[in-house]
Amino acid sequence: MSNLGHTIRREFPLFNDPANQGLVYLDNAATTQRPRQVVEAMQDFYYHDNANPHRGAYRLAERATQSYEDARDKVAGFIGAASSEEIIFTRNATEAVNLVAYAWADHVLQEGDDIIVTEMEHHSNLVPWQMLAQRHHASLRYVGFDGQGQLQLDQFDALLRLRPRIVAVTQVSNALGTINPVAEMIRRAHAAGAVVVLDGAQSVPHMAVNVTELDVDFLVFSGHKMLGPLGIGVLYAHKRLHSAMQPVLYGGDMISNVDYDHSDWNDMPWKFEAGTQNVAGAVGLAAAIDFLRDLGMDAVAEHDRLLTGYALEQLQQLDGITLYGPRRNHGPAISFNLTGIHPHDLATYLDQASIAVRSGHHCAQIVMKKLGLAATARASFYIYNTLEEVDRLIAGLNQAKDYFKKWL
Repeated sequence: MSNLGHTIRREFPLFNDPANQGLVYLDNAATTQRPRQVVEAMQDFYYHDNANPHRGAYRLAERATQSYEDARDKVAGFIGAASSEEIIFTRNATEAVNLVAYAWADHVLQEGDDIIVTEMEHHSNLVPWQMLAQRHHASLRYVGFDGQGQLQLDQFDALLRLRPRIVAVTQVSNALGTINPVAEMIRRAHAAGAVVVLDGAQSVPHMAVNVTELDVDFLVFSGHKMLGPLGIGVLYAHKRLHSAMQPVLYGGDMISNVDYDHSDWNDMPWKFEAGTQNVAGAVGLAAAIDFLRDLGMDAVAEHDRLLTGYALEQLQQLDGITLYGPRRNHGPAISFNLTGIHPHDLATYLDQASIAVRSGHHCAQIVMKKLGLAATARASFYIYNTLEEVDRLIAGLNQAKDYFKKWL
């Protein structure tokens, strides 16, 4: 039985703050907490190496440049990229998807082309494709999911026969917890001539993801969902797409030469990183990767499986609960409702017991529309959570049922 949550909890200052004593933090699909190593790495950069990278010839600027590019190398290694030139730093996964849409898709999509998404996509991997389709008079087509929250791959195969230009899919659903068979989906999409954009925001923090083995074209993820700081994200772009990608932001550092009437762009990936970047954020993300690597992604995934399996088992025993998503092969985000209790009321009640869960549509309103719901409650786990905290959640739900009985 995994003891990971107990052994590493002391590394997270927020949990050791007396103001947060007894906190059960179960909103990790939204953002994770940071270990002290991440905060200290960012602090050390500002204390000792702070300068603008890629600009100065003095030693301090060279150290800042080295820190920034070392972080890029670390990201590339973590996801199995062939080269650090395939790693573009962004603010978050949302910006990374938009960058794909504007930097690549705007230059290749034609009127009448098809774009495939799924009904379980986060808005970040849906709305940019809606807007792209509108700009180019293309068709946006959806792969549905069944009553168990599994993608209907027969629909996917039927849509692939249309020879779509783009397939955008999440590896793990933030609203349903579904772990999609993306390796096979990528293989089928490529056979149909499509380029695949993979949303790894809920997968890269929780399991080993290797872009070379997947042979994916684009991968996006955010640092803050994997122990890193807010405001740093990653776009992986396979080198086979580089020649078709054009900058969308212009200015400092993304150019190699500026003349009176034209400019020449910098090499990959710097031509997509205009202006001064979030160097401390990149340093913090690198420290988060070191932390996860020290734990081992297999150990992280096993801890997730243990907590999620135990939580599903305990939740299913509650009267009046409805669980959404698969019962097996479930990612560490569980959405549910209790009969007669609005998810917002439930989250507010649980907060009184220092249990933090999410309530709402989870930026996945298509999922809610498909389920005929306005909202759900969601508990999502990470490496510092424990089985005892699952028990706290179950006790809190039982107490909520008793409390709200008088209103039912």
